[in-house]
Amino acid sequence: MDAALWAIGRGTGVVALVAITLSVLLGIVTRSGRPLPGLPRFSITLVHRNVSLVACVFLLIHIVSLFFDSFAQLTLLDIVVPFFGSFLPFWQGLGTVAVDLLVAVTVTALLRNRLGLRVFRAVHWLTYAMWPVALAHAIGNGTDGTSPWFLWLSAVCTALVLAAVGWRVSARFVEFRSVRAGELS
Repeated sequence: MDAALWAIGRGTGVVALVAITLSVLLGIVTRSGRPLPGLPRFSITLVHRNVSLVACVFLLIHIVSLFFDSFAQLTLLDIVVPFFGSFLPFWQGLGTVAVDLLVAVTVTALLRNRLGLRVFRAVHWLTYAMWPVALAHAIGNGTDGTSPWFLWLSAVCTALVLAAVGWRVSARFVEFRSVRAGELS
């Protein structure tokens, strides 16, 4: 049973990382108000939200499967408080930090209408800190973290996120607020 839980934990961790990477990319495109090939502008926000939820589901399965795996030896404290784990506490702690940041981003996204746009945006900026922390956790704590295929996947994800963030902070990134607000047809 432990071997199955370990395999589920590994696989769902990789899928969660890829989904979070896609979510970051889609979030940046959403903010620009531009369409993607084959997708109308309004659907990018929906795809971003759905990919984010998929990432959260896979992350939850990742955590729960490793919680019940006797080799991982996770406790409830390890899941919430960083750097107290018994197995590679620093790298595991980075995973906990990433989860804590993701919970903050997810809760504010779900409560966006009640908290207001300013709070939502301020907390959503934590995604730019959460993603590299999650990647570092995957490389440092993951069973496959230093295997060639995972390092290649990590390099591709990193290149995509760096390119998107570079575009986001460049002068070429012009937010089409009127398009996002539905003011233009």
